[in-house]
Amino acid sequence: MSLEEYKGVYIFAQQVDNELSNIALELLGKAKDLASSLEEKKVTAVLVGSDVKGLVDQLAEYGADKVIVVDDPELKDYRTEPYAHALASVVNEFKPEILLVGATAIGRDLGPRVSARLHTGLTADCTQLEIGDFPLIAMPGKEQKHNQLLMTRPAFGGNTIATIACPDYRPQMATVRPGVMQKIDPIKGAKAEVIEFNPGFQKNDCYTEILEIVREVSDVADIQDAKILVSGGRGVGSPENFKLLDDLAEVLHGTVSCSRAVVDAGWKPKDLQVGQTGKTVRPQLYFAIGISGAIQHVAGMEESDIIVAINKDPNAPIFDVADYGVVGDLNKILPELTKKIAEALAEKK
Repeated sequence: MSLEEYKGVYIFAQQVDNELSNIALELLGKAKDLASSLEEKKVTAVLVGSDVKGLVDQLAEYGADKVIVVDDPELKDYRTEPYAHALASVVNEFKPEILLVGATAIGRDLGPRVSARLHTGLTADCTQLEIGDFPLIAMPGKEQKHNQLLMTRPAFGGNTIATIACPDYRPQMATVRPGVMQKIDPIKGAKAEVIEFNPGFQKNDCYTEILEIVREVSDVADIQDAKILVSGGRGVGSPENFKLLDDLAEVLHGTVSCSRAVVDAGWKPKDLQVGQTGKTVRPQLYFAIGISGAIQHVAGMEESDIIVAINKDPNAPIFDVADYGVVGDLNKILPELTKKIAEALAEKK
């Protein structure tokens, strides 16, 4: 493999039902940063599907300089074999140096299969990406390679953080956790160069047939979209005590979320979990109530604009990342806080 042949930063632009997933736009934002570090001029999005050309302008507005469109009826709904064939064929033809895929249900299935076909490595569920030297610290007798993609992800159940590189194979591939990277502000009217590419599709014994698509209906709010989150941990004490958090969230027009301990105890569903093994969130205001502040939780919310911590333990690690901290009994603090906020909002009206 001649590494010099591989140039550029590419992202897989996931779409479902001809609607771009948020992760595609988040990956474009990060790809722009990586391309700048590598002094690359363009970021490329790979758009795979059927009748998806109408999504090109949206990709351009969020940072794509070039869009490679693989459009075929076989790609109408996601299936492993045709999608893996499409994306692997694009890589073999255009030879990107870096390929980013969202760590969604689709990306977790697609990414490893594509990397296996390309005989390259894949770092899964990354929470940080940057360009740097590898090994991170120069070692006697070992070449330190520059301008490598350094891929950081939680390991050993989230108890440690690992930084991984793929210095000897290309492309450097990573699946990236949704909600971690930031979208750029859209550039209205931006246009991208469009390349239509179709490797051809011949059905084989790995092709599956979709008999029926059953869409999950959930009444649980998506905490990644919330501007205000009121998050509770084990220190809330009981599922009944979450009523205090519900009341605060209601007056703030926010959403309730929780820590892993709460999910493990069966108090709240997994969809509301914040942290390394849950969702990464970036609300404008984050209340951490009865949450100790373990690194696994902090990694999922530390990018919040304002963090308010309420905990009876003055030495709780959560206060290290909080902008405002209150030490005390949440059972006394929350009702009074909710009351004062409600009164203040009423006065404004």
